[in-house]
This record gives sequence, C-alpha cells and structure tokens, in this order.
Amino acid sequence: MSGLNIRDAALQDIPAVVALLADDEKGRVRETTEGALHPGYIEAFAAIASDPNQRLLVAEQDGAIVGTFILSFLPGLSFRGAWRGQIEAVRIASHLRGRGLGREMIEWAVERCRERGCRIVQLMTHRDRDRAHAFYEGLGFEPTHVGMKLHLGG
Repeated sequence: MSGLNIRDAALQDIPAVVALLADDEKGRVRETTEGALHPGYIEAFAAIASDPNQRLLVAEQDGAIVGTFILSFLPGLSFRGAWRGQIEAVRIASHLRGRGLGREMIEWAVERCRERGCRIVQLMTHRDRDRAHAFYEGLGFEPTHVGMKLHLGG
C-alpha cells in the first residue's frame, strides 16, 4: 500500500499543482511557476470548484502533494445518453514516477466514474508520450480515436 490519499484540491494546493504540471518537458514551456501565482490559475480553480461535474484532485503521500489530475463528468447523447468520465492533466512528481502511484490514481478515478454511472472513461495524452501510452494501455485503455486541438492563443 502506497499510503496515497486522493482528495479534492483546495485553493492553497494550487501552487503545488502548478509545480506538478510544470514538472516535465511539455509543462516547463506551458506553465508559469516563477513569482506570484498567475491569476489564471485561481480563476480556473474557481470555475472547476463551482462545477459539480468537474473535480481537480490531488494525491498526497506523507503530507506532501505528489500527484494531480482533473476528473470531469460529461453528458452525451451517444451510447443511448451515456455519461463519460474524462481524466486530464495527470501528473506524478518526477522523482516518484514508476512506483505505482499513477496506477492508483487512475484506478481511483475509474471507480469514481463507475459510481457516477459513466459508461465510458476517456483520456488524452500527447502523441509524443510513448511511456504514458504504454501505461494507459496497461490499464486497459485503448487508442480508439485521434484527438485534435485548435489553439486560440492567449
């Protein structure tokens, strides 16, 4: 047992969450960790926290935040009106990767999706993250679709 405690993030957790998001090659260029916390992070946290279909989660071990992810519940018409769980922004502190913490977080998220009555759990991962692809496939996820994005600036 890892002693991992997964809980909803609180406002005071946002600097640690942002640090985790920045703790890899892609995040280093997208996130701002120097100086005061960018107000966009606080605004995003407030929007997530006020939406009953969104959860920003943190994983703690020995009192330290070591992981994070967002779990969203999405209604849909496909599959006879099935709800979907969507997992995003999954991060484990780089010095703890490969120890099963990510598996524990994803299994926890899948169970929350079952509890909410979701029929599908989906996630996206960058096409260059080969290790992440293997990790998710090992958990039973299948690469069934091609994701696309249109960046609108900002």
